[in-house]
Amino acid sequence: MNKSSMSKLSAVVLLCALAAGCKNKADGESFVVKGKIKDHKARMVYLEEMPVTMQSLIVDSAKLDNAGNFTLKTDSKEAMVYYLRLDQSQYPLASIVNDAPEVTIDIQMSKDNNQFAESYNVKGSVASQQMKDFMLAMNEDLQKVYRLSITSDSLAKQGASDSLINSMLADRKAAALHTKKVFQDAQALSKNPAQSLFELSYYQSMANNRAYQMENITNEEVNSLIAGLAAKFPDHHGVVSIKNQLDAEMKKQQGWVGQMAPDFSMPDVNGNPVKLSSFRGKYVLVDFWASWCGPCRNENPNVVKAFARFKDKNFTILGVSFDKPEGKENWLKAIKDDNLTWTHVSELQFWNTSVVPLYGIDAIPFNVLVDPAGKVIAQSLHGPALEEKLAEVLK
Repeated sequence: MNKSSMSKLSAVVLLCALAAGCKNKADGESFVVKGKIKDHKARMVYLEEMPVTMQSLIVDSAKLDNAGNFTLKTDSKEAMVYYLRLDQSQYPLASIVNDAPEVTIDIQMSKDNNQFAESYNVKGSVASQQMKDFMLAMNEDLQKVYRLSITSDSLAKQGASDSLINSMLADRKAAALHTKKVFQDAQALSKNPAQSLFELSYYQSMANNRAYQMENITNEEVNSLIAGLAAKFPDHHGVVSIKNQLDAEMKKQQGWVGQMAPDFSMPDVNGNPVKLSSFRGKYVLVDFWASWCGPCRNENPNVVKAFARFKDKNFTILGVSFDKPEGKENWLKAIKDDNLTWTHVSELQFWNTSVVPLYGIDAIPFNVLVDPAGKVIAQSLHGPALEEKLAEVLK
């Protein structure tokens, strides 16, 4: 069963990660944002943190005074992108990076649409200013692409010559391709990984719109960029997490066979921690499943049959459940109802379970067969394939 709310882990998904970091800041260090919003019609302004999960989190709010002044403050532990948003709008007014203890921003609201900023000036943050410059340069090219598209379509309908239309289309293509140079120049200028990943995300979100005819950043380029950030900022949790997820996805695409099985520890049905490495010396099938997963439950009789046949031949099973936080009773009931008489563990975190990125799992049921030395010798063994493989290795 596929994830319902998470796409397959890939470079495209990772591009959406807006957090990155330099070395961790000391606990308790504050990030202060002061500013003024002109010609607004709002009462409140919010500071939103954008972590790698892409789930925005409001970390502070302030009431705007009559002149539009405000002060926002939050704890700041590592480099991250923050949004400023008004209570009247679902869209952010500006994006800033916490590369300085205090940032000042002055925003002029649009008089045509009071949900958007017409312009803003930021002081005290080099990364925020460079990020703003990058977005302005990108938007300038994209506006040119849009204008040329509209004009060429209009002229074509009026019967303009092919040479004129082709010339405009060539100009449109050149403007679209120039956006990649804008991105590359911005990446070369950036000294902050939060800024780098934001720009990567911003570029790819535009490139995914085929109407712009932009050149996508390839998976190889993404992997190289992330690897460079991880090497430069090895202590940042966001960057390291992205790097680990990319590595897991690459290994999954290549297959886990021949690789050492990543170790992990989870609580069993009684809350006691169980490590995969504690099964060294035995063949162990690591079976990823959940009580809510219909295909998993349908596969369980095959797993039970294999366990009964080979459990006395240096073989066991470790069941890893992706059940939901409120689903412990369902998990335990499924173990009993399906007669799953082997070791079971779960964090009860649904698709937020820690082994999902570790093994690059995008659907269950999924399993890996690990040999006594801890190396994966087979994966995705379902139906008769499970017994056939066990019969082969457990002679």
